[in-house]
Amino acid sequence: MDYFSWQFIIWATALGALSAVSLPMGSVVALRINPRPAFISIMAAFGAGALIAALSMELVAPTVFALHEGDGTAHTNEPLIHFFALLMGLVLGGILFVILDQLVNAHGGFLRKAATSISYFTIAERKRQEKLVKKISQLPFLHNVSAHHINTLMSMVRPGSFYDGDVIAHQGDSAEKLLFIVEGKLGLTRDGSVVEGAELDDVVGLVPIVTRISFPVTITAKGPVAVLVLDKEDFDHLRSISPAFDQACRDVTGKRLEMLEHLVTARQEQAVLWARKATHALKAGTHIPTAVQLQQAREEHEGAPLAIWLGILIDGLPESFVIGAGLLMLLQAELARIDVLTFTDVIPFTLIAGLFLSNFPEALASSANMQLQGWGKWRIFLMWFSLMVITAVGAGCGYCLAGVLTPAWLTFAGGLAAGAMLTMIAAAMIPEAVHMGNANTVGLSTLFGFLAAIAFKFLE
Repeated sequence: MDYFSWQFIIWATALGALSAVSLPMGSVVALRINPRPAFISIMAAFGAGALIAALSMELVAPTVFALHEGDGTAHTNEPLIHFFALLMGLVLGGILFVILDQLVNAHGGFLRKAATSISYFTIAERKRQEKLVKKISQLPFLHNVSAHHINTLMSMVRPGSFYDGDVIAHQGDSAEKLLFIVEGKLGLTRDGSVVEGAELDDVVGLVPIVTRISFPVTITAKGPVAVLVLDKEDFDHLRSISPAFDQACRDVTGKRLEMLEHLVTARQEQAVLWARKATHALKAGTHIPTAVQLQQAREEHEGAPLAIWLGILIDGLPESFVIGAGLLMLLQAELARIDVLTFTDVIPFTLIAGLFLSNFPEALASSANMQLQGWGKWRIFLMWFSLMVITAVGAGCGYCLAGVLTPAWLTFAGGLAAGAMLTMIAAAMIPEAVHMGNANTVGLSTLFGFLAAIAFKFLE
């Protein structure tokens, strides 16, 4: 039997188009009705469940069950080789997806979905907080804040800066904020006369706030000055929840501590230990990007449209090979049983249904997100339509590739595709669903999607 006939290649291409036609369909629905987040959440979770069922039953289960064929206990070499090939493929597929996903995200590809955008900005916010922790670790005055209160402190402190000659505080002014000097030097004058300059790591405004007196000096930036700003209200709140910090404020207010030369090393060691504890105590909360942040991200990543397209392609490309390889295996099984086949005889209904049901919500959610970012409707639709065409052609190519692979390499390649797709489900589809809707609804929708894909087994 010639498995490389044009008839079979066309069948594979048709199956690829059938599974991916839901991409432009989902895009059209999103662009026409502007679906609510709850609807997107339900559909995304439903699609994730359907895809999990399809991958589990069509790619993983046959290889696993082959281990126990025969008497149910003996393992021949060939099934065992296929089993380990599957495991290696799954692991490498997941790793490969993560690497490629990070590459496209670095160039703006994270803008393709709400979930990837949230993940990107959450990581960026975590890095920003860690930088603040490192800066704060150099301020001995703040070492009295326990690691337990680090999240409160991080939500209060914000960075600020001054340029050479800027007046930070006028003599006689009341203090409304504390300034922790991170970098740079200050010049102090009183009644027009220069006094000794403040040292690096000084705290500006502490005595006026605690004692409720006005600034005794005028403070001016000498060159660029980087500061951390703590508003008076936040400062008072931090004192109320941290007795140790409150006591330190009283001590410093009574007598500004002078650091001796032999204590420099001890200070540095204390700063490192404190920074480690504080960083460990940081909570990696979810950071929801604002419209301004999304706009800034698009401006910073000039290649974002291409990266977004590549990101979506990476999400869906593995299914092309899965469809082609699945058709080849069905052909081999059916031709051993019957002589004449029709197209409907070799449709892997569970696999195609799972891919179709997962592609629709993916395009739905991403299209809605792109439209919110100001993308044109035709541009969005053509992006998804082009991916449908690529998936169809890719399925034909995947069929040809599967035909030249040995059974073990075919199992490995199937595992590679399944690993990438399962990682995509956990990294993008489920987070998207949870972000858009209720956790319990997401759980039930995932279950129903799983059951819906399994139900297609009745057609095979």
